[in-house]
Amino acid sequence: MNDSGLTDSIFGDGDGRSPQARPEGSPPERVALPGGGPRPTRSSRRRTEPSRPPTSEAVKRRRGCAVMLVALVVVLAGIGLALRHLGDGLLPSFGTQKAAGGDYSGSGSGSIEVIVNSGDSGYAIGRTLEKAGVIKSADTFAAVAASNPDFAKIQPGTYKMRQQMSASSALSLMLEPGTKLAGGVTIPEGLWKNEIFAILAKKTGTPLADYKKVQPATLGLPSAAGGNMEGYLFPSTYDFPKGMSAQNQLKTMVAEGAKQRKALGIPDGDVKKVLTIASIVQAESGASTDEPRIAQVVVNRMKPNPETNGFLQMDSTIHYAEQKRGTLQVTTQETKFPSIYNTYLHPGLPPGPINNPGVSAMKAALKPTPGPWLYFVTVNPQTGETLFATNLADQQKNTAKYTAWCQSHPGKC
Repeated sequence: MNDSGLTDSIFGDGDGRSPQARPEGSPPERVALPGGGPRPTRSSRRRTEPSRPPTSEAVKRRRGCAVMLVALVVVLAGIGLALRHLGDGLLPSFGTQKAAGGDYSGSGSGSIEVIVNSGDSGYAIGRTLEKAGVIKSADTFAAVAASNPDFAKIQPGTYKMRQQMSASSALSLMLEPGTKLAGGVTIPEGLWKNEIFAILAKKTGTPLADYKKVQPATLGLPSAAGGNMEGYLFPSTYDFPKGMSAQNQLKTMVAEGAKQRKALGIPDGDVKKVLTIASIVQAESGASTDEPRIAQVVVNRMKPNPETNGFLQMDSTIHYAEQKRGTLQVTTQETKFPSIYNTYLHPGLPPGPINNPGVSAMKAALKPTPGPWLYFVTVNPQTGETLFATNLADQQKNTAKYTAWCQSHPGKC
């Protein structure tokens, strides 16, 4: 098989009737009480009356106020912590920073490149622009960004800007097509990690040795990977900012792979198995329409049966073990190549993925097409036509068709 997101008055305790008027300058009237003596004032009552313990209701009110005060302190502390850790860019959204920060006027002049990193807030981007002399104030830029819904369209990458621009002009320029410098790197499905390193080095200008020195433990790999990034570098087109390190490039690819697996609903406990099957499917399929059936062949061959005895016998595993490309077939001698990845010598799945598969192959590995097949062969490498069989005899007949095609197309097999 082959590779291929108050009313109470505040003036006293009266009964509501207005007091009778007294001649201007007359002394205050004192009212006699039974037993004689002037009527005590409020303050004298407070001094002569014995103190009483607070009622339970008053205690409850005091406790309630205390609880509310504590809660308010906690909320304010939480807001402060959020502003500190989630980014100063939250502040401008209240519209308080623009005037304080100042601004240039006009569209600027000259040329300078700036880098926007993944996850940068409006304030973070503003800081980058301010340091580069593009704008006068990061606060002002963040306020402008917070009021413009299109700000969300800004992607990580390198932008060609002008110096001494107004914040609004700078944001408008960043949103214009062509301001973001092209630099996409496309990583095809099914490549080995060393092949991916070579492409990244060539396209980004980062030394090849830098990729080889990256420690897998720094990439955020799942525990199932066992420290091996093979199979976890998701194939896609990436726009790495100019100057991004090899480590961060690979880390971005690993994070994208995790996002894709989550979207597919692959359980954490099955990640390694699914990726390993997917990598074999990716290498062996001639067309994506055949992938779910090839995945079923892999599953069927691991089961106890007299035809395969649990051996996959996939040529793609030998190619990986040898790290050799260029041929669709393997020789009898190659089937004896000493490697734990050689599925001619070792039953069951190899110890991990043999390449870095894409979404289609992962879907196939997650949900194979039910069927009894144990064999398949791509009989036309140009069109990807693949025939399936349930027994060795039929497989041999199909293989003969492949041999005939190779004979009529010299050098293609």
